[in-house]
Amino acid sequence: MHCGYCSPLWLNAWYLLSLHTECKTPNVAVVRGSLSANNMITFLFVLILFVASPVMCVFQRLYCSIADNCDCDFKANIRDLEWDLFKNVFGQHLAQEVVSEEVSRFLQNKSPDRPLVLSFHGSSGTGKTLISSMVANHLYGSAMSSPYIHQFIPTLHFPSAQHVPHYRELKKWVQGNLTQCARSVFIFDEMEKMPLGLIDVLEPLLGPSYVVFSTNYRKAIYIFISTTGEEVINKVTLENRQSGGEREDINLLELEDGISTLWNIFTFTHVSGITLVSIKKLKYIIRIRCHVARCTHLQLLQRGVFNRRDVVDAVAAEMIYSPVQGRFFSTTGCKAVPAKINLHL
Repeated sequence: MHCGYCSPLWLNAWYLLSLHTECKTPNVAVVRGSLSANNMITFLFVLILFVASPVMCVFQRLYCSIADNCDCDFKANIRDLEWDLFKNVFGQHLAQEVVSEEVSRFLQNKSPDRPLVLSFHGSSGTGKTLISSMVANHLYGSAMSSPYIHQFIPTLHFPSAQHVPHYRELKKWVQGNLTQCARSVFIFDEMEKMPLGLIDVLEPLLGPSYVVFSTNYRKAIYIFISTTGEEVINKVTLENRQSGGEREDINLLELEDGISTLWNIFTFTHVSGITLVSIKKLKYIIRIRCHVARCTHLQLLQRGVFNRRDVVDAVAAEMIYSPVQGRFFSTTGCKAVPAKINLHL
C-alpha cells in the first residue's frame, strides 16, 4: 500500500465536493438548505480522509518496522527486473523475452488459478541461477535475504537417496511457509541431482485451485533449474551456427519437444499427474566468446576496475571452447569468469 494524500478515494471525494459547488441550485430555501447540508457532509468526509491518510501511513510504517510480514517486504518491481535482464544477461534472448513477461502477467492477476512454475534448462554458466536470483531480488525489498525466498540444492539439502521418505516432509514444510506468506518464492537448483521420488510430493501444490485451510497456495512462484536437455539445446545451437543462422533466430518451439520429455523423466516420477501443472520451460543457449568477454567486462566494472581490455582478452582466451574444430561455445559459460579475473588482477 502506497501512502499519499492524493489517493483515488481522496480525489473522488474532492471531485464530488466541486460538483456540488458548481451546480446551479433552484431558488428554493429547502433545497438550498439540503444542498448546504450535503456540502458540509462531503467536506467533513474529505477532511477526515485528509487527516486519516497520513496517520494510517504512519501506523503502517510502524507496523512494518516491527512486524515480520511478507506484505510489508513484498515490493515487486517489474520495470527494474526488465532493465536488470537487459543490462546484465548476455546471449539469452529467450529468457530475457519470457521471464519478465511471465512474472508480470502472473503478478497482475490478483487471483491466479495456479502458481507460476518456471523451469530453466541449459548448460552450466548460461545464467540460469543468475536470472532466478534477479526475479527474487525484484520481488522483495530485502532481495535474496528475504525469509520468504527459499532456495534448495539437492547435494546440500537432500544428499542421500536413502532418506527420501524423510525428505518427503518437504511438502508440509512448503505448506507451512505458504501459510505464513502466500507470495513465497521457491527455487530448486540442480534438479538433475534431485533424488527420485522426492520432488513429486509438490505436484498437488503446483496444480490449479489448491486451497487448504483457507490458505491460497496459488500465488507462489516455483523455479526449477537444471542442466537437463543441454545436449538438445547445444545441438540446435551448433546446427544453427554452422548453417549461418543468427543466434536470435532460435525459438522455443525448436527445443520444446526434447526438453519436455527429459524434464518429466528427471523430475516428477508421476508423469500422469503433471498434466494439470502449467510449466513455462525456458532454454538457456550456450554462450560464445563475445558473451564471455561481456561477462568479464561487467565483473570488472562491478569491482571498480576500468579500462582493462587486456584482462578481458586474457580471460576470454583462457576459456575452453567447443567443438574442438571451430571453438564456438564456452563450455563453462561465464561461471569461471570471476576466478579467471582474480588471476589477472
